[in-house]
Formats: sequence, structure tokens, C-alpha cells
Amino acid sequence: MRIHPTAVIHPRAQLGADCEIGPYCVIGEHVELGDRCRLHSHVVIDGHTRLGCDNEVFPFAAIGLRTQDLKWRGGTTRVVIGDRNTFREGVTVHSATQDGGATVIGSDNHILAYCHIAHDCVLGNHIVMSSYAGLAGHVQVEDQAVLAGYAAVHQFCRIGRLAMVGGCSKVVQDVPPFMLADGSPAETITINKVGLERAGIPEEVQAVLRQAHRLLFRSGLTIPNALARIESELPPLPEVQHLVAFIRASERGISR
Repeated sequence: MRIHPTAVIHPRAQLGADCEIGPYCVIGEHVELGDRCRLHSHVVIDGHTRLGCDNEVFPFAAIGLRTQDLKWRGGTTRVVIGDRNTFREGVTVHSATQDGGATVIGSDNHILAYCHIAHDCVLGNHIVMSSYAGLAGHVQVEDQAVLAGYAAVHQFCRIGRLAMVGGCSKVVQDVPPFMLADGSPAETITINKVGLERAGIPEEVQAVLRQAHRLLFRSGLTIPNALARIESELPPLPEVQHLVAFIRASERGISR
């Protein structure tokens, strides 16, 4: 383990094997770092925060600090982070608001410079947040989603699997899986073709998702009627079933 002499580490913090702690880092009492985590200089990790293995945190990131939510009344709140994530310069990840709550981030995510992940957010795996993207409280982001630079997501919204949110977009409703949303407020434009191709989704599946997109966003049908036609007319592919289930579970509505 390599720890720079200027780092300030609470004696009760738990550090895994082969961690690297750079100059002027601060690690709080209740922090747990998995094996081979690397903290560059000036990183702050505090609160009841657990990082898995092989995470890399760049200068001036702050992870696990108290929520900014004015409803916070104390208690034990947590940040739980998986493995192999990258947090670039200036990233902030805040703890939950209610006693016993947690902000949760999965594995293999790439969080670019100055992104913000607020209290009680839940992120899956293989997500990319480009610089200055921000998530308000209670946002959920499914696996393999991409948020471009300066995208802002309203509290309680959901971003579906393999969705793409365009730069400078204002997301005020859910973005369905496999779709590309852009604008202020964001509207669903088309399927996320580039993301689907990169994920190895076959062209025949993409073609069915295009049909689903047309029924949902170009046919003039209500959402319930469009979903009924999708289920009756399109093949019951796993991607289609996930799209339908995601939309049916929406509480804020979907970005149309």
C-alpha cells in the first residue's frame, strides 16, 4: 500500500490491499476502500461510504459527504459503490437523505469531470456521464446509459438501459430504454442506434425497436394504446418486454 505522508486517514477507516492514496487526500472514519483503489491527490471520501475494488478517483472529487437536501434531519446514511469505477476531477457523490438510506452506484461506470450524483440516486453498471452532467435526488440510471455533457436530470426521473441523453438536455420525465433523447425539455428522438451497435444488439432487434419507437412517438396513439399494439404486433423480444415494463412503471411519464 502506498500512502502519501500528507494524506489524512482516520485510524478506523478500512483500506484494502494495494491501495494508493495520493497527496492531501482525506478519508473519514466510516470509509471502506476495497483492494487496489487509487486516489489521486486532494480527494475527500467521508461519511458511511464503501467503495469496492479497483476504483480510481481523481483530484478534488468528493464522495460520501452529507446530502444537500434541506429535508436532512440526521441519522446514518450511506454511499455504496461497486468495482472498477472512474470518478474524474471534481465529481461529487452525496449520501442519502433519510436515516438508513443509500446512494448506490454499480460497477464499471465512467463519471467524467464535475459531474454531480445527488442523494438517493441509484446507478447501474457501464454508465457514462460526460462532464458537467448532473443528477438530482432519487434519479435512477439503468445499465449502459450515456449522459452527454451538461445534461441535467430532474429528481425522481429514470434513464433506461442503453438510453442516450444529448448534451445540454433538461430531462424532466423518464427516458425510455434504447432511445435517444435530446432538447430542453428533452424529447425522445429515435432509437440509440450507435449505443445499440456498440452493445452488440443485432440489427433485427434494432428494427423491432424502431417499430416500437414509431408506435410510441410517431403514431399519435396514447401510451396505453401504443403499448397494447407493441405487445400484440411485435415479437416478444427481451428488449421489447423491458421497454414496455419500463414505461408501464413510469410515475413521471416519459419524454415524448
